Amino acid sequence: MILVLGVWAFVRALLGNSAAVALENVALRHQLAVLQRSVGRPRLRCRDRLFWVGLSQRWAGWRASLLIVQPATVLAWHREGFQLYWRWKSRRRSAGRPPLDLELRTLIRRMAREPNLGPAPDPSRTPLPRL
Repeated sequence: MILVLGVWAFVRALLGNSAAVALENVALRHQLAVLQRSVGRPRLRCRDRLFWVGLSQRWAGWRASLLIVQPATVLAWHREGFQLYWRWKSRRRSAGRPPLDLELRTLIRRMAREPNLGPAPDPSRTPLPRL
């Protein structure tokens, strides 16, 4: 099985462009690193998931070289990241009215302490000054 996969990778390298081959090489090396650090079932970390989400956005042939997880899993990680971003973006900041400046609060308190001088004069009842 490994020999068949090796021959298949060699044929694809001959037919494909060098950027796709380089990305496939990076993807396969990453999977090897994950498998080497894991015992039994491969344990993917958050940075591994971010790597595959980023690779899936930049490389069209990422599904063919993915061996340790299903391609649908990578798409689900991308959706979860999208949901987390918008949940963070639309979070509640602070409840209630925003605080007033100290200067405005002192003005309001001063006006409350001063005696009321009565209503303001009605402009319709006062004569206009001659210019």
